[in-house]
Amino acid sequence: MKKILVIGSMNLDFVTSVPHMPRVGETVLAQGLELVPGGKGANQAYAIGRLGGRAAMLGCLGQDSFGDRLLENLGKAGVDTRGVERRGEASTSMAVIGVDPQGDNSILVLPGANGLVDRAMVDRHLDLLEGCDILAMQLEIPLDTVAYAAKKAKELGKTVVLDPAPAVPDLPEELYPCLDLIKPNETELSILTGRPFSLETLGDSARLLRQRGARNVLVTLGAEGSYLLEEDGRETRIPGDKTVQAVDTTAAGDSYLAGVCVALSQGKDLPQAAALASAVASLVVTRRGAQTSIPDREEAQALLQQLDP
Repeated sequence: MKKILVIGSMNLDFVTSVPHMPRVGETVLAQGLELVPGGKGANQAYAIGRLGGRAAMLGCLGQDSFGDRLLENLGKAGVDTRGVERRGEASTSMAVIGVDPQGDNSILVLPGANGLVDRAMVDRHLDLLEGCDILAMQLEIPLDTVAYAAKKAKELGKTVVLDPAPAVPDLPEELYPCLDLIKPNETELSILTGRPFSLETLGDSARLLRQRGARNVLVTLGAEGSYLLEEDGRETRIPGDKTVQAVDTTAAGDSYLAGVCVALSQGKDLPQAAALASAVASLVVTRRGAQTSIPDREEAQALLQQLDP
């Protein structure tokens, strides 16, 4: 099985329930508070491990109890954490997450140690990049680091996968040609392309990212499933499960990306990978929390059998 390196963020999430998302100037009374391991990068590495993949993590934590907790949790999933540095000049990153009755969320991130993941750190752990087959990244660490690592990985012949979250409208032009797969959701696709999102124009927006250099584009559509545009021009719609009652969508996108990476590491093609990822995400949204919502190995095995019944 191929090895997957995740370069990205690591947070401790403070999760609370809200009756609705606050409007500008509005005070909303929340209920309950849970502290759960999170961060898009850590979520993806943890999920890869839980799904039976070979995962390594490159990221940064503070020298505090929050960092201890995050590192311990990754170890439980079998993630190689040699690339996780503990630094004294910043605290472990935190996120405050409000979840409404529909399971939708709003997230505020305090970057902390995530902002210390720089080019020099990538170079210090170049052995991890050289030893992996697939590189997965997100945008909760400095954008310059993402572009640098993607270029390095492409020079080494690695498969590069990007989850462009949180999305920015001005991704470096030189980043797109390094991407074997970019996986935005509807909102992120709109931000990246500068076009309003609609199902009718979905293909045109995806083709714009292809024109910029990304080889394959996979757009997640929530309950509507996902859309795949491959480098040969083939388009595939992967249906979602509209019967799922969402409780918390916090880690849905991260788990989806993990499912894609694990399937690719096992030799599946992109449509098969997207189908597995949809199954994983549909299970994750029925549970609260980020890493606490990710299926265990037994559940993952049942999901994998959907591809190989």
